[in-house]
Formats: sequence, structure tokens, C-alpha cells
Amino acid sequence: MFQTRITELLGIRYPILQGGMAWVAESTLAAAVSNAGGLGIIAGGSAPAELIREEIRKAKALTDKPFGVNIMLMSPNADELAKIVVEEGVAMVTTGAGNPGKYMEGWKAAGIKVFPVVPSVALAKRMERAGADAIIAEGTESGGHIGSTTTICLVPQVVDAVNIPVLAAGGIADGRTAAAAFMLGAEGLQCGTVFLASPECQIHSTYKEMVVGAKDTDSAVTGLICGGAPCRQVKNRYTKKVNELERSGAKFEEIEEMTIGSLRRAAKEGDKENGSFMAGQIAGMVCEIRPVGEIITGIFDSAEDILGRRPGELLGGK
Repeated sequence: MFQTRITELLGIRYPILQGGMAWVAESTLAAAVSNAGGLGIIAGGSAPAELIREEIRKAKALTDKPFGVNIMLMSPNADELAKIVVEEGVAMVTTGAGNPGKYMEGWKAAGIKVFPVVPSVALAKRMERAGADAIIAEGTESGGHIGSTTTICLVPQVVDAVNIPVLAAGGIADGRTAAAAFMLGAEGLQCGTVFLASPECQIHSTYKEMVVGAKDTDSAVTGLICGGAPCRQVKNRYTKKVNELERSGAKFEEIEEMTIGSLRRAAKEGDKENGSFMAGQIAGMVCEIRPVGEIITGIFDSAEDILGRRPGELLGGK
């Protein structure tokens, strides 16, 4: 039922990508997602390029399935990573924070598929013109850096605006939310928060506890007032302090100084006081640690059941 243009493009069983989460998405998690039938992603972030090369090679030792690399195009290492993914024969690349146009010719020549992450219809159209193979339409429900439009509003508008396949991201963690994304016209999913709560994810145990223990009201966004990049995370003392600084009219440089290294402090040190525990609004639905394979099959088995029901049964809400 879930054979789409995404599964055909990537040669995978399920049309699901694991998000390219900085300080989180490394070889172990990426390989686990790929082995389970999805497509895992290694996050480039601002890490040294050779470290990402090492992670790519580790993933190759852990899986014979395709996986990808996420490149933040405004990062200082973007040019190096653009070369490394070609040299290492990576299957696909997801991009954010910029236009991948200058890398397209080299990536295409190497057979690399390119899936930009976009928060708007205008950017989706631009990425299609640049040669993207598919678009990841990411709603504001997502964890990490976010746009302003919800997934339920963004996805159908992007689907209508482009001819290439669209994946939905933001607020997807189970069969119901996956089924909703497919009903909106998506041909695939990108999930991040739900994979944080897996044994294969190598983040600090405190990070997992923060996600699993989150309620629906435990999501906080920083950067809305100071003019920085809005960022969604689990509410804690860090988000409170940043938001207080923003409301006080503090200079951007002062706020930025507090945020530098905050994700590393969360992912590697489990620092509840000073860490940025990036997670989407869907964290309130992620209530237990489960293996990656169980997460993926659970999402698609449930979505298939839901989408196979008659309209009257769907209206029953069960």
C-alpha cells in the first residue's frame, strides 16, 4: 500500500526518513532506520567534515541499505560535505538553510538524490527549479529550527505547487498522524522526535527522559522575539531563561552567547539546566522507549489499517 515515488526513488520498503538532527543523527541511528526499511540520515551540522566521513563509513559497516546525509547549507563545512557525500557514494542528501543549486550538477552526476527541507511554498518551487528530486515540507510542529506554517496547512499547498513528490514533516509519530499526512497528499514522511525515544538513538538518557516525560504543554519556542532563528524544544529552565532575556530586550549577541553549545549540552551531557532538548510538539505522544523497527512497522501497520477503513468507520474516531 505504501509503495510511492519515494520508495521507488530511494529503493526502500517504507516511505519514511529519519530527520537529520544535529548532535543526534549519527551512524548507529541512521543504520538502524535503514535496516528497518526506512532511510536513515546522518546530520552534518557544523561538525568537522572528516568526522562526518567517519560516520558515513561506520554506517556502511552497519547496513547495506541506502542512507543519507543532512547538510545545512549555511554551515561553514557545507562545501566540504558536498564533496564528501560524492566521494563516499552516499545515496541521498537532505538540505536546509539555503539553496543547494551550486552543488546540484556534481550530486546529480554522482547519482545522489536531493531532498531539500522547506517551510514554505515559495521555497518549494525554487527547490524544484533547482533540480530537487523531492521536497520535505516541514511544519512548525517540528523540533529544532522551524517555520511558521503548520504541517496540515503547508503540505497540501506544497503538493499542489510542485510536480515532484512531497514528504511531510512535523507532528508525525503514529499511524493516525501518518495517515493524515498521506491524506494531505504526501508520498512520504520525515520523523525525528519519535526516534529520539529508541535504544538505537545515542543521545544522553536524560534527553530521552525529557521527551518521554513531556506533556502537550511542554513545548517551548525560543528566537521568536530577538530576531534569531525560532527553535522548538522541550520546556525547561534554559528555554525560560532565553525567553526572559528576549522579553527584556537583551541584545541579540547576549542571547546568542547563551544558545551556543546548548544542543550539545543536552544531547551529550544531559544538562537539564543549560541544554536545548530539541523535540517537536508530538513529544507529548511519545510515551515509551521502543526499538526503531517497532516504531516504523507500528506507524505503517496502523496507518494502513486507518486508511483502509470505510468513511463511516473513520468518522467513529476509533
